Amino acid sequence: MAKEEKEQKDVTKAPLTWKENFLAQVREFVIVFGGFILLNNFIVASFLVPTGSMENEVLTGDFLLVNKFLYGASTPRNIMFTDVRLPWTTIPGFRDVERGDVIVFEFPGMRDEVRSEAFNFYLKRCMAVAGDTLEIRNRVVYVNGAAAPIPKNIKFDNLRTLPPGLADDRIFPPTSPYNEDNYGPIVVPKKGMTIPLTAENFRKWATFIGREGHTAEWAGAALIDGKPAAEYTVERDYVFGIGDHRDNSLDSRYWGFIPRENVVGTPMIVYFSVMLTDEYRGRLAMQGETMRMEWIYTTFSGRNILLDILTKIVITVFNPETIRFGRIGTIIG
Repeated sequence: MAKEEKEQKDVTKAPLTWKENFLAQVREFVIVFGGFILLNNFIVASFLVPTGSMENEVLTGDFLLVNKFLYGASTPRNIMFTDVRLPWTTIPGFRDVERGDVIVFEFPGMRDEVRSEAFNFYLKRCMAVAGDTLEIRNRVVYVNGAAAPIPKNIKFDNLRTLPPGLADDRIFPPTSPYNEDNYGPIVVPKKGMTIPLTAENFRKWATFIGREGHTAEWAGAALIDGKPAAEYTVERDYVFGIGDHRDNSLDSRYWGFIPRENVVGTPMIVYFSVMLTDEYRGRLAMQGETMRMEWIYTTFSGRNILLDILTKIVITVFNPETIRFGRIGTIIG
């Protein structure tokens, strides 16, 4: 009897109104979209390699899955598709950044910028961590006096090594007599470390102090936030990143230390790869063709997993010849 009553109620149940249907669809969308946002921000994210500074470990046009959970996931750092930064916080990770790790990080800015105008994520190899002394002698990197392991895919373009003492005026810190092949020694700042401030070294550290949130001026003596200071105490830990493509990488040798808190993750695998080279464009031009739909993957790719999936579908349909199938599945290390 009870079963018959239940079946009768099911039959006579009124259909959902259009409003109820609409609200149900909205709820499902919010749940799915919210799941993607959580996945993208806290566990794994997509990253498009924009330059060749890490060749041949990764190539321009590689799409990487980045492990954001290993070092400690963070909430979104900017509004999607904009340079508008957001307050963010992190949760503890499983381990800290180690020497030799390939890292994805928020770019701190060019050498003389207190803060980068544009919000960008960069990719480099961590060669030294907070408290280490790094030196490059004839292209060989030494950390704490010992030669660092050589990345398996390290690449040089120039046959000639720049000699010691030949200063590059682009190098970090400013006024240093270093170049890309002979650099340092330099100590990577560690929280609590004190830096003496003198007339000779003040310019080297002024931007660094500004990045830590203080004003730094010289008026016959160092002034930090308007107060005389003979030394400065470092407030954060830092790492030093260098590209594997040593002669084609703007990295910590040129713009300085990477705040540890700027590191968002480490890439794991190439899950898609497309050619973005001038050579390929030239080949198509000779055939009277252009790179159809290129704006799709330069505008939307590398933002989040959902957009990347849609982008890959479009590229596969309209530009299948640009896909590097041999790169898919490559492990990054």
